[in-house]
Amino acid sequence: MQKLKYLFSSLLEKASPLVCDWLFLFPEFLFVTRPFFMNQFPSVPVCLHRCQDYGRSSLQPLLAKLMPHLGDLQLSLGARVVLKPNLIAAAVPALACTHAGFIAAVAAWFLDQGCRVVVGDSPAFGRAITVAERQGIVLALRGMNVPIIEFSSVCRRRLPCGITVGVAAEALDCDLLVNLPKIKAHDQMYVTMGVKNIFGIVKGVRKSWFHVRYGDSPDVFSRIILELSTLLPHSVTIADGIEVMHRRGPVFGEPLLLGCVAASRSAVALDTAMLALLELDPGRSPLWCAASQGNLPDAQLSGIDFPLLTPADFFGSGFVAPEVLSPIRFRPFRYVVNSMKRAVLLLHRG
Repeated sequence: MQKLKYLFSSLLEKASPLVCDWLFLFPEFLFVTRPFFMNQFPSVPVCLHRCQDYGRSSLQPLLAKLMPHLGDLQLSLGARVVLKPNLIAAAVPALACTHAGFIAAVAAWFLDQGCRVVVGDSPAFGRAITVAERQGIVLALRGMNVPIIEFSSVCRRRLPCGITVGVAAEALDCDLLVNLPKIKAHDQMYVTMGVKNIFGIVKGVRKSWFHVRYGDSPDVFSRIILELSTLLPHSVTIADGIEVMHRRGPVFGEPLLLGCVAASRSAVALDTAMLALLELDPGRSPLWCAASQGNLPDAQLSGIDFPLLTPADFFGSGFVAPEVLSPIRFRPFRYVVNSMKRAVLLLHRG
């Protein structure tokens, strides 16, 4: 084995950096030769750890172990922290949303740092507070002084690609945005993880409009989502990969106990690591392809440091992603129907 390590490292020293793409096919080689890569490329940490349940007694010590590896989050006393979970809608199965216990544990960690914490999102349908009540999040946060806020104010921002988007001002008006995605298969995007969850800062019906307007071009649609990260304030991603959704998604997939919590200051790096961990072909993920085509170093395993566990430690999970992806573009009829649903919900709220 030592000879194999030496020979492989020698080959890499003479090879083009493009060989890093090949490592996705055989990621175990990267973890064998990780010290070589760490000396050759700047790296961003992705912290992976096992966790089998959502109990506070399991998650709190785990977060205490993970968070220091992310570096100084520059949180002063009273810093405003917005937790942005994945809240699709009130009526969807609980598996489709970030788990209530997971949200509560992360909130407790930031409260212990002296931060002011709120939870907010812009669900596909309905209000954040309605989803939070139905999914048990309000109950999990009871007594913690962590309010649920609506992403209701819109501010227009121009992305590097030149497209203007209307995003939630509440997501930008904070000292730290904590991205809390749920790891799931996705019928249109292959998988949904850290980068895709940031799409939730786009306000309400505008998300559906982007599907209609740009869905015919997966490259453009994915680039829009990827570039939303450039609008964010200081941010960190902590992914709920304990019980995940696979085979289908993002609403009606099957449960799988993956038993993983992942954290990073880079949503792209976290997604790259999770694709390797789940033993998936990154070339089938439109979002990863957009990051790779943009030459983002976080889209390469060689640019990632794993201070705790590595993706290889989770191999054999049995996670299955969709074989055939559905079109990203929403048909105009679906867009109209979705808009009418939102209008009815608004009227009902009034």
